[in-house]
Amino acid sequence: MNSNEIKFRVRNRTRTILHSKLSKLKKSILLHKCQLKDKWKDQQLRSLQAVGKLKKELKAKKENIKTVPNLLTTMRMASAPVLAYLVVHDYFGTACTIFVFAGITDLLDGYIARNFKNQRTALGTALDPLADKLLVSFLGIALTSAGLIPVPMTVLILSRDFGLILASFYIRYISIPPPKTLSRYFDVSLVTAKLYPSTISKVNTGLQLSYVAATLASPVFNFVDHPWLQGLMYLTAATTMISGVDYVLTWRRRMKIIQNK
Repeated sequence: MNSNEIKFRVRNRTRTILHSKLSKLKKSILLHKCQLKDKWKDQQLRSLQAVGKLKKELKAKKENIKTVPNLLTTMRMASAPVLAYLVVHDYFGTACTIFVFAGITDLLDGYIARNFKNQRTALGTALDPLADKLLVSFLGIALTSAGLIPVPMTVLILSRDFGLILASFYIRYISIPPPKTLSRYFDVSLVTAKLYPSTISKVNTGLQLSYVAATLASPVFNFVDHPWLQGLMYLTAATTMISGVDYVLTWRRRMKIIQNK
């Protein structure tokens, strides 16, 4: 075998080896390219799923707040400053008449909410006690200025209600899913939590309304400072203190966070 043949064979062998290695390299590159494409598609799919899951987590339950009970409750809330104005200007008869109508709307919105599912809202369950508190607060201040309710009694009622309002603001804040923005915080159609009142709280609310109503009617029917009215005042004061302490001790058990999915 001469030198030319040896060179030829070496050249062919080298060419074959290079061709084989290049072929393997091309296949490896194609394989990696396909794998990268698959990984990219898989990553995109996972990202879309993660975004979808996040949207579901951030999406909050909203409800239709334009209901008849909510309208009646809003009217009752709006009557509170009107009643206070009438009391301050000694229009006790007119104030009594409006208060009776406010009581009728209270009974009516409760009846509608209980018997018609599409009229029942979480906002309504929050507004109803708030309307009662506004009535008691405005009338309490007005009747105190008229000398019909002692100042300590009004301070006691307002202190309890103010504490409950502050607590509701805090519960609203901790129950809103991220992002916690002002627009979401004050969005009344965004349901985040419910706070169920205790029995003593319900009794106290009834007594407060009864005491304020009786005091409002006392100049009209001439029973100012009647012993029964004084007794109702002390009973109301006692339940106000007890219910306030009860809320402080049991609010976590009475709170229900609405899971928004």
